[in-house]
Amino acid sequence: MKEEEKPRIRRVIEGAEQLTLGVSMVVALVLGTGAGILMRDMTGIGWLLWVGVAWGVAAAGLNVRKAYKRQLKSLDEYNKETQHEQDKEAK
Repeated sequence: MKEEEKPRIRRVIEGAEQLTLGVSMVVALVLGTGAGILMRDMTGIGWLLWVGVAWGVAAAGLNVRKAYKRQLKSLDEYNKETQHEQDKEAK
């Protein structure tokens, strides 16, 4: 499918996917920090705050890893599609 034939909304959707990665990273950090504050306040153990922060950072890293894998899969599909089109043109 040529670039001009693709729906215009596709660009918006692709941009929104990138935006959700940033938002999910911030949310993961906020939730982890919030959990750390809650654990610290409930138990009185100060270092539990940092456990929550580490938990949030790990969750944000997991979100990045998932987005990276999704992009690799998309790239592989694109490469297969373009290779298939090139094979058709060669015949």
